[in-house]
Amino acid sequence: MVFSSLTFWFFYLPAVLLCYFVVPRKFRNWVLFFVSLAFYGWGEPIYIVLMLVTILINYLAGLLIAKFRENPGMKCLWLVLSVVLNLGFLVFFKYSGMIVDTLNLLPRVNIVFDAPSLPIGISFYTFQAMSYTIDVYREDTPEQKNPMLLSTYVTLFPQLIAGPIVRYRDVADQLTGRRETVEKFSKGVILFLVGLSKKILLANQFAAMWQNLGAENTEGILARWGGLVALTLQIYFDFSGYSDMARGLGKMLGFEFMENFNYPYISKSITDFWRRWHISLSTWFRDYLYIPLGGNRRGMGRQILNLFIVWAATGIWHGAAYNFLLWGLYFFVLLVLEKFFLLKVLKKIPGVFSHIYALFFIMIGWAIFNFENMGELFSYLGGLFSFSEGLFTQEGLSVLLSYLPITLVGMVLSTPILRKFYYKWQDKKFFPFVICVFAVAVMLLCTASLVNDSYNPFIYFRF
Repeated sequence: MVFSSLTFWFFYLPAVLLCYFVVPRKFRNWVLFFVSLAFYGWGEPIYIVLMLVTILINYLAGLLIAKFRENPGMKCLWLVLSVVLNLGFLVFFKYSGMIVDTLNLLPRVNIVFDAPSLPIGISFYTFQAMSYTIDVYREDTPEQKNPMLLSTYVTLFPQLIAGPIVRYRDVADQLTGRRETVEKFSKGVILFLVGLSKKILLANQFAAMWQNLGAENTEGILARWGGLVALTLQIYFDFSGYSDMARGLGKMLGFEFMENFNYPYISKSITDFWRRWHISLSTWFRDYLYIPLGGNRRGMGRQILNLFIVWAATGIWHGAAYNFLLWGLYFFVLLVLEKFFLLKVLKKIPGVFSHIYALFFIMIGWAIFNFENMGELFSYLGGLFSFSEGLFTQEGLSVLLSYLPITLVGMVLSTPILRKFYYKWQDKKFFPFVICVFAVAVMLLCTASLVNDSYNPFIYFRF
């Protein structure tokens, strides 16, 4: 089940909210746990067992780490064992097929192996569960003795399959001490609808535009770049839309989750972009991999090695294909160049040029991210700069012009312009009326869009 579906809006969510607010407060975590299992098991009930095993491993590891707090050797042993088991599940289900295919490239190697299907959201809930155990080891948070509370944290349906990656220490107090209010609920509804409109009304349109202007359908430089603009906008509105919906659902239930996307396309450097893009993932790798490796404290050579490891891991986290590894290393190179000299140059030139620089390399990065076939990738990238097909074709120009209005809207909405108007008008007397009109309009438009068009791609299924 996904948030952007009629089943979720009209059946699942109303039933969840009814059950949640009808039962006494002390039973609400139980409600969240069971409805979250139902949400996750809607498409893949067998993998509920895998998630429960992951919870059990980390629950026991947390207790044992706390028990041996005065014994560094045993404390470390239980942490390492839990991390190995967590990553073992992730590697087997997500990367075993890729590993076997790579081994089969060697002479005289022919391993027959049917790769398992990918459990939805395994990358997200594995990282969340690991953050709990690591934080207990660091004594950043006390161990959770109540298995129900830890289970609720890991399975919490708003962020279960699409993030943001919520760290245990950030919500530990909320699991027992959150307070649901009418104001928070109403803000959650609006935030959910903002995310819903991003996904249905924008991301899906740009996905269709990319389908019409993708590698197999594109001739002419103008159409290829138009397609890449569509892909760039689709990825942003899809990812940020789902994060907004997750945060909105969290608010309805009394939780506060971190903002995951902060207008990344207004960045003027790749460094700034990664401070704004998928913030929960970036900070997870920073706090649980980069800093433990030594960060920038052990000299320039070690810092570069640490960055290499982090960005290789970031790339592979996104998918079991070499293009994701290439994508991660691509940003590693850009970030290293910026760190040692490019940022100084970018600060001296006019902002419009540094913004163009950032967008150019971000868009090339999304091309790498999209094409799992290396041949198709390099063919597409080459076509972006080749005039052999001409500047445009009549068919390509027609498609571009038909999507021009929605493209301009997407460009504007990927900036903070509307947020500025929101803060400026929120105290006006007419503002509640505007919000009500917005809510009704979004629901009607999104419902009509899904009823009339079944094209509703879900990018997070790849993760």
